[in-house]
Amino acid sequence: MTQILTQLATHTAALLLYPGLLAIVLFGSAAESVWVYVTDRRWASLRQLWRRPSAVQSTVVIASMLASVQLAAPFNPVTSEERNLIIAAICIGLIVWTELALGIERFRERGLLLVVQCSWLVAVLGPAIELQSLRPSVLGAVLVPSLLPLKVATGILYLLCLPALLKLWPIPAVGERRGQRRLDATRVLAWWPFCGLFASLWFPPSADDLLGVARFLGLVVAAAALCGLAGVLLGRRGAEPARDLYRKVIAPFGGVVLAIVIVTSLLVR
Repeated sequence: MTQILTQLATHTAALLLYPGLLAIVLFGSAAESVWVYVTDRRWASLRQLWRRPSAVQSTVVIASMLASVQLAAPFNPVTSEERNLIIAAICIGLIVWTELALGIERFRERGLLLVVQCSWLVAVLGPAIELQSLRPSVLGAVLVPSLLPLKVATGILYLLCLPALLKLWPIPAVGERRGQRRLDATRVLAWWPFCGLFASLWFPPSADDLLGVARFLGLVVAAAALCGLAGVLLGRRGAEPARDLYRKVIAPFGGVVLAIVIVTSLLVR
């Protein structure tokens, strides 16, 4: 009974405090505030985050919490053996399509978004299939030279997909509803699991000390910064050129990455 209560308390702390809800809100609020400032030259109010969430937003909260506890974050109360990449992928995918339900006018081409998400899944699950492990930290810990092309290709594909999945693209044209930048309460919940999963998958696990926390947080911030930079560049190109760029790049590159996964699997075995 004591062991059960201890595990229950540990998992509750992971879900609600770190790397769960508290970390999600703090990091997401900071990232979203910076994004609004960079794109609209103003600091957005955080008061809307404390409004009573809708049923759809509550779904995003739960999915984000479940995805976050799978991260290879230092001092994560959930042990490495209990973390599962499939759970993280399903929950993050649920976040994307729940956000679509909240703002469908921002995604004129849902088919293209589906292609982007499928390419993202190739980046996430391709290495797991090759390494035959669903623990998020396994790929980052592997230093085998033959897997380096796979790590680089999947990491690039992951980053290319982030602007669309985080709704930094497509950008509404002037005059469209929601054309003005504003703090997106739903996206606040997505920054941490998306960027944290990148830090967990493609870099060696950080140690459970202050230096390890700083290193992991630095990697997460770097992923968010690259994603924001890509969003700004896409915004300068305009909505239609940005969509056209995704049509021409994401699916072909996803196919190349899938081919790399297959070739690497054949060569290694």
